Amino acid sequence: MTLTQLKYAIAVSDTNSMNEAARALFITQPSLSASIRELETEIGVEVFRRTNRGITVTPEGEEFLGYARQVVEQYQLIESRYIEKKNIKKKFSVSMQHYSFAVNAFVKMVQQFGMDEYEFAVHETKTYEVIEDVKNFRSEIGILYLNHFNSRVLTKLFKEYGLEFHDLLECGIYVYMWKGNPLAAKESITLEELAEYPCLSFEQGSFNSFYFAEEVLSTYEYKRLIKANDRATMLNLMVGLNGYTLCSGIICEELNGSDYCAVPLKSDEVMTIGYLCRKGTAISPLGQKYLEEIRKYSG
Repeated sequence: MTLTQLKYAIAVSDTNSMNEAARALFITQPSLSASIRELETEIGVEVFRRTNRGITVTPEGEEFLGYARQVVEQYQLIESRYIEKKNIKKKFSVSMQHYSFAVNAFVKMVQQFGMDEYEFAVHETKTYEVIEDVKNFRSEIGILYLNHFNSRVLTKLFKEYGLEFHDLLECGIYVYMWKGNPLAAKESITLEELAEYPCLSFEQGSFNSFYFAEEVLSTYEYKRLIKANDRATMLNLMVGLNGYTLCSGIICEELNGSDYCAVPLKSDEVMTIGYLCRKGTAISPLGQKYLEEIRKYSG
């Protein structure tokens, strides 16, 4: 297996075509096909499935290409720094469930790098996609929560994907709502008191099981339930319908404004927010700085 073969495989994946990849690489299509087959034979994995409709990447191929992209990117960084003597952009990517404090930690991290050249990415997305992003090297770190209900299922999935979960914060359960909600002034709230108000939940797409829900108590039979795709819509529904969602209690007025509050829920439930990373992979200095910013919310 050579670096050239890895570059070839990535080019085929990006174009979904042997012919287009060959043209982009300035080699013949038969030479490219032969090189890819040699690679697949050596690693014992069918990276691409060939059909009359064209080429698709197999599930095993997706995993292999994730590693291949990392190797090629690292090589390009070394080549740029030590051979071409170029200035290198700082790169960092994180995926997360819908936590405003995690976004704010990202903001704080970026602000510390001033006018240096960088290429950062933040993906606020569905639970399963957070896991997939870290698995496939789209993100270095994934931010999500575990509790007694989902930990067995998700921990098993982490192990299958070669991921590790590390604790960051332990939180009780809070009701997040608009300050104009009739319950907002209470010191604590019961689920029974919330029955007449719509519970707001983040849509999880194809993986919309109780175990992938972003909100704790996902199996509770809510009288009124509304699902939404993004945090801005959630906030609008809180104001327009007096809706609420269950959260960690860590709110961020810097991003969401001061019109919302978090009131403790009368419950013994506890959630642990942590970060996912590839097993055995060291966190980059940028990643470490990001985690430092998140840990500031533990107080």
